[in-house]
Amino acid sequence: MTEAVYTQIADDLRREIAAGALRPGDDVPTEAELAARWQTSRGPIRNALAALRAEGLIETSRGRPARVVARKASQAVDVSVPFTRWARDLGVTPGAQTQELSLRRAGDHGAALGVGPDDTIVSVVRLRLLDGRPTMLERLFYTEAVGRRLFEVDLDAVSITEHLGSQGHPIVGLQHVIDAVAADEQDAALLRVPQGTPILRLSRTSRDADGVIFEASEDRYLSEVVRFTVAASGISTDGHYMRAVGT
Repeated sequence: MTEAVYTQIADDLRREIAAGALRPGDDVPTEAELAARWQTSRGPIRNALAALRAEGLIETSRGRPARVVARKASQAVDVSVPFTRWARDLGVTPGAQTQELSLRRAGDHGAALGVGPDDTIVSVVRLRLLDGRPTMLERLFYTEAVGRRLFEVDLDAVSITEHLGSQGHPIVGLQHVIDAVAADEQDAALLRVPQGTPILRLSRTSRDADGVIFEASEDRYLSEVVRFTVAASGISTDGHYMRAVGT
């Protein structure tokens, strides 16, 4: 009986959040108020709130009521999905503001692209937005032959991944590395956060059909907006790790 009650309470609060009756930033009714509404003890109330917290719908802290939070957009990292398509699949409008498109010496980025430090590469810096909200700052580096294709289009209006794919440079293989870094001066200014704020960094190297690296990128996401997910096929036979699907 207790399990059914807490499930009903969670469902009711979930519907209120989905309908906008409880919006991000709003306080959830207190445990006492919910217990009175449902004529139950605080045990089922706490179980219901724990379920919503696990789903990322609310946050709780000692000494104050639970609060509704903005739901984070999830991005799978075991597959390559262009930001533009990912945003549209989420039902939000993607945006881009190009900060830089230039030819430059490879320098330290040459190693990631398999070229020498004095070779020419193409560099791109773009701010990406979801429904007009700054969400991610991408720094992209391309081998010269591939990157020159980007001077042909308006980078604020196209998906670079899809454009290069249409020009004979699809991403066939990739490697992702995820970590957290402190926002530098450029991150802070464009993502509108204080310098030093922890942000999620997704570094990627992309290969063509011949296995040649043509792109090295570093995407910096606001952790309050985006979370990364990995699909896994299960526990290995030795019970020590899970293998990501698609890697």
